[in-house]
Amino acid sequence: MSVSAPADLLIQNAAVITFDAAGTVVEDGAVVIAGGRIVDVGPTVEVAPRWEPTRRIHAGGRIVSPGLIDAHFHTGQTLMRGVLTARQKQENLRVPTWREYLVPFENALTPEDVHLSGLLAYASMLLNGTTTFFEAGGPHPERMAAAALETGIRGSVALSTMDGGSRLPSSSVMATDEALKRNVELVETLPPATDGSTRVFAGMALRQIIACSPELIVDIHQEATKRSVKVHTHLVEGSYEIDYCLERFGRRPIEYLIDLGVFDGTLHAAHSIMADDADIDRYVAHRTSACHCPKGNYTIGAAPALRMWRRGVDIGLGTDGVVNYGTLDLFRIAAMASVAQQFLEATPVHNRNGVRADEPLRMAVTGGARAMGLADHIGSIEPGRRADLVVLRTDGPDAAGYDSAEAFFFECASGRDIDTVLVDGEVVVSGGELLTVDLAEIHQRAADRQRRLCAELF
Repeated sequence: MSVSAPADLLIQNAAVITFDAAGTVVEDGAVVIAGGRIVDVGPTVEVAPRWEPTRRIHAGGRIVSPGLIDAHFHTGQTLMRGVLTARQKQENLRVPTWREYLVPFENALTPEDVHLSGLLAYASMLLNGTTTFFEAGGPHPERMAAAALETGIRGSVALSTMDGGSRLPSSSVMATDEALKRNVELVETLPPATDGSTRVFAGMALRQIIACSPELIVDIHQEATKRSVKVHTHLVEGSYEIDYCLERFGRRPIEYLIDLGVFDGTLHAAHSIMADDADIDRYVAHRTSACHCPKGNYTIGAAPALRMWRRGVDIGLGTDGVVNYGTLDLFRIAAMASVAQQFLEATPVHNRNGVRADEPLRMAVTGGARAMGLADHIGSIEPGRRADLVVLRTDGPDAAGYDSAEAFFFECASGRDIDTVLVDGEVVVSGGELLTVDLAEIHQRAADRQRRLCAELF
């Protein structure tokens, strides 16, 4: 008679969407977790007898998938939700928005504000099925890390880094040596994510080419490469950036970074809206990762996200924070990407099926894991991966009438369908309720602080 092995948790009788390389979906499947890792996955009838878990979740036909990954996020802008929409009723917004509004707002935040912003944002992410975030760089990243640890999310934090540029608050611009020193100190203060067991870690960041000197770009890249961490930046986000590079360096932005020797796998290039076909070839050749942010990208240009994805770029999906269309629901972000990419890439040539239903969410899971350099640890349900999982209900109004859980998941699921969330094998959301922090208290504090900040700044 065989003896069952001990485990921490067994989720059974679920439609398991694995996101493995073969696209495996187990219709009546089970996932077993021990020590924060997935140790077994397969049909319930085969897997369940092999294990004796401390806890068992009878999923009853619900869906289990890897947690979603927000590959470009600004924690420091969380208290700006709705602010620019209200402002736009009073005046035409100045451009570029990031320089005219976002950086000044971030610059006014205290460490306590950033901690509160993190609690509010990361709680919202978890409740919507996002288990990992990739911070773009903001003020007081050590307080972001504290908030991430409290809420239970996985994430990489970073410092907003600028040593030049025009019309920027003087207090947001650092000397080149100071900017480099603070980036190195942050990475060395937090434990590395080398084996995937570290839940909250740090990367480095460069705000944008027009706000960073060539010396800082090169030095940050060298230090990040030594430490095997990513450098998060905004790249080819707008025409002004292209003009800036052409005027000063005689090169488009990506060509300029190649000349500097920094356009490689260390670099994570958010937005990448104005990348042309030659640029996409460069992303592939140099293994530079990217992120598509549908909420705001299409107000700027025709982002080639689908072409980048299909040609093998490590490109994820990001919310970009809450400044534009305040949702942090990556399922909704994926739906925006699907509609917009269909219109850009397929509708003009009368191809009604140019975007496969699964592609945007695969970008948000598989692409995000690759972009963060964590594909060996998260982004799929396979033995050995960290147990970052979400369980979705299939009894909501949008699920009615679907002939398969897989079709519902890729076509119509949203954050409101989230029932249970695990990060590193720990249940942080159960029954749609966050278990780690007092959400009502955070919401009240955030509303009060937002009113005060807006009164001071606007």
